Amino acid sequence: MKKLLSYICLAALGMTSLNVSAAIVLDRTRAVYPGGAKSISLNIKNENQKLPYLAQAWIEDAQGQKISSPFVVLPPVQRVDANQKSIVRIASVPAIDSLPKDRESIYYFNLREIPPKSEKSNVMQIAVQSKIKLFYRPEAILPERGAVWQDQVLITKQGKALKVNNPTPYYITYVGLGHPQGKERTTIKGFSAFMVAPKSEQTVTIPETLGNEFVISYVNDYGGYMDIKYQCTGNACKAVKEK
Repeated sequence: MKKLLSYICLAALGMTSLNVSAAIVLDRTRAVYPGGAKSISLNIKNENQKLPYLAQAWIEDAQGQKISSPFVVLPPVQRVDANQKSIVRIASVPAIDSLPKDRESIYYFNLREIPPKSEKSNVMQIAVQSKIKLFYRPEAILPERGAVWQDQVLITKQGKALKVNNPTPYYITYVGLGHPQGKERTTIKGFSAFMVAPKSEQTVTIPETLGNEFVISYVNDYGGYMDIKYQCTGNACKAVKEK
């Protein structure tokens, strides 16, 4: 039965023009909501040169459930004309006061495009959806601009695994691992990105064992990839802080 359904789907795709390019795009890959703010704004754009699209936005919790508290999206649905920009606001409601004040909380912002109805009968339209991390950062832990806290993380080598201890109040996402080669580095292939919650530790597998020095890459507040060099004494590894 499953094979029959697969054949039917493939046949349908063969007779249909498939349009999968995104029209509604977001201006960032993550967002930080600072404590004390009434709202933050995200910029969106309709990159289709001819057609208007609807943009639908909502917030999900860490479990992927759609929520209406402690954040709301305004407007939840809006029309964006061809090649035009618009703004989506994320606003807090009073329930935000119940969130932890000593560490970040994580949510997800979703943006889905809704295309206009096609006049052609043989066109399959797909609504492309974007999903980014939304971090709530309480006032008590708002850092100075440009501050680096990722170098406080302690890493322990365990063969083809790393135990990552994050003592900071911030979520940290790691996206790359490599060997230092002077001012450059070689990338270790097969590394899987992972995120460590505030004030917690996590053990992850890695493609190969590491020497006494390695470089690990994290994502900063602006979505950029940044490298930190680690040096190890035995299996205990600390970041080499920039002077």
